[in-house]
Amino acid sequence: MSGPDTSFELRRLRRGAALTLVFAGVLAAGAAGGAFGGDRAPGERAAAPVGSSPAAHNQDVQDVNEAAAEALADGKSAAEAARREVSRSGDRWGAVYSPHEYEEFAQSLDGEYTGVGLRARRGDDGGIEVSRVQKGGPADRAGIRRGDRLLSIDGKRVEDRPVTEVVALLRGDAEQARAGSPVELGLSREGRDWRQTVRRAVLRTSPVTVERPHPEGPVRIKVDSFTKGAGERVREAVLSAPEGAGVLLDLRGNSGGLVVEATRAASAFLDGGLVATYDVDGSQRALHAEPGGDTRRPVVALVDGGTMSAAELLTGALQDRGRAVVVGERTFGKGSVQMPSELPDGSVAELTVGHYRTPAGHRLDNRGITPDLEVGEKAAQRAESVLSGLGGPS
Repeated sequence: MSGPDTSFELRRLRRGAALTLVFAGVLAAGAAGGAFGGDRAPGERAAAPVGSSPAAHNQDVQDVNEAAAEALADGKSAAEAARREVSRSGDRWGAVYSPHEYEEFAQSLDGEYTGVGLRARRGDDGGIEVSRVQKGGPADRAGIRRGDRLLSIDGKRVEDRPVTEVVALLRGDAEQARAGSPVELGLSREGRDWRQTVRRAVLRTSPVTVERPHPEGPVRIKVDSFTKGAGERVREAVLSAPEGAGVLLDLRGNSGGLVVEATRAASAFLDGGLVATYDVDGSQRALHAEPGGDTRRPVVALVDGGTMSAAELLTGALQDRGRAVVVGERTFGKGSVQMPSELPDGSVAELTVGHYRTPAGHRLDNRGITPDLEVGEKAAQRAESVLSGLGGPS
């Protein structure tokens, strides 16, 4: 990439919350046919085009496939032709992914990604700095530390690039940027500049962090994303929490993940019952919590504008059913369902086929969830204050 791309943020959002609503039938069909390379799921993004319908969706799929086939026959890029057709369809969150990109999605949903094991952020001085180094990853082994200044990636200066683009450069979007591929980092620390070559590796993430900083305080459960196993990790944390301790469920910045995992997380706080309803090409379906959750422990859900899709589904379920007080900022508003379709060149197109609603029937597209207590600054402190006022189980 030669510079900031105005379409990059939209593309990042598409990737960030891709493949999030799991339909057992689709998974079985996809796995049996080998179409999606294993245990994959269709996506869930933001709003579908106004007036979408099953007939409209089927026509869109046909148009995209025809455009891809014609381009392939002419010796042109089927994926690029499909992207243009998706753009013309009016489906804002429809997208086309290369086989490599779709493979990356599968890794991310398994709690894995290919990269160098560091996170970057915009520093106070406007530059790009390392905000976190994954223990045991390539960056950690190379001696890179939190707070180091990141100057360049493979010779490309990064100071003026969006952080999302910097992350993409680190992970590598190209077909050849796989595990073992080298990436040269330009770094600075305490006035000393140097270059360091590291090799990307397949790394596992830990999307759920559980802590109790104070013996008498709440148990904090931070969920970064709903990758495989995240829902069960939340349930385990709630089950093992000390009697009388409240739970602060931090979903800030959670861009989604597998809805089946969000539903499992809801099961930690609900004794069965409705989590959400959704439609796929006009067919109405529902997601239900498993029975036996902890319904007495006080819970506060902490959200912000980066809380999306599967995380919003969980938040809406807990709020509508009176199981949690929601504190923070209005959530993103992402509540539509995409279904994947393989193109002639192996690329995958995903188009909107339906939407989900909270137990009370609220649709989230472009609306999000309004917290019970809207707080910007010091939201975590306010959330703890609200939680202490709720008291423990009686």
